Amino acid sequence: MNADLPTPDDPERPAHPPHVDVPLAEPRYSLFEDLQGILLASLQAALGIHLLRAAGLMTGGTAGLALVIAYATGWNFSVTFFLINIPFFGIAFWARGAVFFVKSIATVTLVSLMAEAIKPLLQIATIHPGAAAVLFGVSAGVGLLGLFRHSGSLGGISIIALILQDRFNFRAGYTQLIHDGVLFLAAFLILPADRVLWSLLGALILNLVIAFNHRRDWYVVT
Repeated sequence: MNADLPTPDDPERPAHPPHVDVPLAEPRYSLFEDLQGILLASLQAALGIHLLRAAGLMTGGTAGLALVIAYATGWNFSVTFFLINIPFFGIAFWARGAVFFVKSIATVTLVSLMAEAIKPLLQIATIHPGAAAVLFGVSAGVGLLGLFRHSGSLGGISIIALILQDRFNFRAGYTQLIHDGVLFLAAFLILPADRVLWSLLGALILNLVIAFNHRRDWYVVT
């Protein structure tokens, strides 16, 4: 009998081998799965942004920064959003490789185009800012989760948040909460106070959705 194996008569040794944590496999998706996942997630994010604009609200991240700039200057949101993200594409390539870089560019481009395409197709005459905030938080939060699962992002702070989570195990949602706090303080200088407060609710819901659900040990694909 192998002396390294425990026996029922040996009270000093465990009856079962100690638990060993096995590293989780990285998700692997086919090209079609990636394409449909990124497309649907981008559409959800674009829909959330459309709801924000209909209520005169803003959000965090580079999308929120682009909205604030668009409100203050009258510039086109989609063009502003894409231009702001250009410096972050280089960070994406350096930190997470070519695949994440390409997917981030594709996602930002899709969201920019879809946000413009939705405007004439879904015209909202009136919506309560509270409803817009909640619906945005849920829709965009689920959209971001989908993008993260397929190694994409909405650029900007999302890229930084993912890098911090991967390297230092600091939740992506918490990074965005910190960034958004600074952005919202600045927004009080541009938007009415009630719109900023309703916007804060939407951003809080979005970030909590990410913080509670974006975990490496969930939804593993092999």
